[in-house]
Amino acid sequence: MATDEQPERSDDWIEVVADPLDVAAAAAFVGTPASGATVVFLGAVRDHAPGKTGVTHLEYEAYEGVVEPKIADVVADARQQWPLHKVAALHRVGSLVVGEISVVVAASSAHREDAFVGARYVIDELKKRAPIWKKEHWPGGSEWVREDLEHTDE
Repeated sequence: MATDEQPERSDDWIEVVADPLDVAAAAAFVGTPASGATVVFLGAVRDHAPGKTGVTHLEYEAYEGVVEPKIADVVADARQQWPLHKVAALHRVGSLVVGEISVVVAASSAHREDAFVGARYVIDELKKRAPIWKKEHWPGGSEWVREDLEHTDE
């Protein structure tokens, strides 16, 4: 599993992989003795999309060689704004069925407010800036969707 590999930087773990994401490993990675707060966000494949019911699965594609540096830029921007200790930003590619985890963002800091807003910023900006595309599949059709145009308040 790709999550067994050690991140290149000691403070950030950024990876886009086809293998299932190890949520426990991401949460453990961001923990430090100085961290009073750890926030873990999980994005899962759901059975519906705006205007569609019966979504069966999603396909994710990423611009290899560009996607991880873009995510690293997002994490660096978050670090400029909040005192985050460690950050993990992991995303799947390939075909995922309903219920599978497609993205994990974990962030730690001394205080919960920084961890919450830092993690929220990373997932929101990742969806806007990372070159990752998804194709929704439902009975009788499929469609490529830009995630940054979806409703983010669901």
